[in-house]
Amino acid sequence: MELQWPLIIFTTLVAWSAGLFGTQALMAAFGTGKRAQVPAWICSAVLLAAGGIAVFFHLEHWERIFNGFGHLTSGITQELIAIVVLAAVAVAYLVMLRKSDDGASVPKWLAWASVALSVALVAVMAHSYTMAARPAWDSVLWILYVLGNACVLGPATFAFLMAAAPPAGQPAGRAADAGAPAGLAALVGAAANALAALAFAIFLQLSAGSFAGVGYYFDPTHPTRAMADAAATVGAQAPLVWLGAVAVGAIVPLAAAFLGKRSGNWKLWAPVAIIAALAGAVCMRVAFYNLGLSVFMFY
Repeated sequence: MELQWPLIIFTTLVAWSAGLFGTQALMAAFGTGKRAQVPAWICSAVLLAAGGIAVFFHLEHWERIFNGFGHLTSGITQELIAIVVLAAVAVAYLVMLRKSDDGASVPKWLAWASVALSVALVAVMAHSYTMAARPAWDSVLWILYVLGNACVLGPATFAFLMAAAPPAGQPAGRAADAGAPAGLAALVGAAANALAALAFAIFLQLSAGSFAGVGYYFDPTHPTRAMADAAATVGAQAPLVWLGAVAVGAIVPLAAAFLGKRSGNWKLWAPVAIIAALAGAVCMRVAFYNLGLSVFMFY
């Protein structure tokens, strides 16, 4: 399948946005990270808007997108519902922030609801790509992988925002302390991302055996085009999957999160984790689309 860059950007930015909003809501539930609440909300909103704009470039006639909204089983409809619901809750979240005495607190019920909806949005978005007709896509591991992206990008960004605005009397570039909840969330999120990336990489590597042999040398629907070689196609993605998505996109963020939590210098290590995680996410999505072959290997 051809690379769909608008969708690669969309899924990456939405996972980042939901991860950041979910992280700030989690911190609010535990009554910490108050000085980064408003900046985190703004960053999350910008990322969600940018992702929404990117997806329209996938459509030659974007106005026809509305024709699909009448079908609740449509993946794009489910994504829209999840985004609208999360956006409405995010607006309520901001209102509560501004109305609170310290300008950075929300009710715990709203914080936990925001965490749950952030997870739901990422899961719904990823689920819309799973389909039995494309074996390399048809796995719950893909959903867990996208959730892993959110788990590392969101907490790392929040930790950076915390470090960028330290309280009075604290050295710039350091979080409140190396064991702060934001730092712990970044480390746990990076570990979850690493496990999900490794699991999905193994699944993709083994997906060559999931395609059906049809006994043709050429695609019957395109007589001049040779049939896809599933094993060769899967093997060709190894550098993207193992070096890009796993080594850079999973191991580097985990190492950066560990060093950030140990030193407290999130102003240095959080950007390393974010950049590496973004690079890995793009590499995995490129391999994902390259392996988006039909079960019968017709392009």
